[in-house]
Amino acid sequence: MKIFKLQIAFYFLFFSNFLYAEKITIAAASDLKFALDEISALFIKKNPGQKIDIIYGSSGKAFTQIQQGAPFDLYFSADINYPKELFEKGFAHSPVKLYAIGRIVLWSNVLDASKITLNDLAGPAITHIAIANPQHAPYGRRAEEALRATALWDKVKAKLVYGENIAQAAQFVQSKNAEVGIIALSLAISPQFIKDGGYWPIPTDLHSPLEQGFIITKRAANNSLAKNFSTFMESKLARKIMIKYGFVLPSETTNATLGK
Repeated sequence: MKIFKLQIAFYFLFFSNFLYAEKITIAAASDLKFALDEISALFIKKNPGQKIDIIYGSSGKAFTQIQQGAPFDLYFSADINYPKELFEKGFAHSPVKLYAIGRIVLWSNVLDASKITLNDLAGPAITHIAIANPQHAPYGRRAEEALRATALWDKVKAKLVYGENIAQAAQFVQSKNAEVGIIALSLAISPQFIKDGGYWPIPTDLHSPLEQGFIITKRAANNSLAKNFSTFMESKLARKIMIKYGFVLPSETTNATLGK
């Protein structure tokens, strides 16, 4: 009888957790692919039974999709201006939070990228250069800014191969469809890329800062899981993972919520 009662208690606990499990869908910039995968896995480990789906892509496209009713609960953008605008337009439940500053690098798996600079892109040895599409990808815009700041844009424009987002731009180089790419540092130092190639950091004074921000969307106003994950992103454990992937984190004084 005692064993039977224990079994009943176990099944009750199991199905209660199942019934009350929550789910969130996150739209995230592609530069977060490896960092956010690790952070979400750690969060789930500490909160078993919850579910997190992450859709990676360009920040600009997710910005448009949210305004068109896409079912995203959180939005992590590589350009903080996108979530700021969503907040101003009433699509955000929370104020905008600055979560990181990104870096761009030259990356290659066919050339020794640690020994080349932006000026080498104009040379005959390089025929294809991958960047994210500047029209909707923040990393692509910063790549264009850096190339214009060094008077290289017009010289290399014919060599450019555009990815829909920074991850696709990196894949063009990884698959050798381009000799070199201007990609996110967070991708270049990930396990998948660091074993195949090297990188050269592009000076930050050649482009405007890649300030990145996130919001809880209006859709998730009553979703406690979205709020809990938002809080977890500011934890020491999450910040440690972000630092591992090369993100510059805001200080405690600058990590104020924006858009209030």
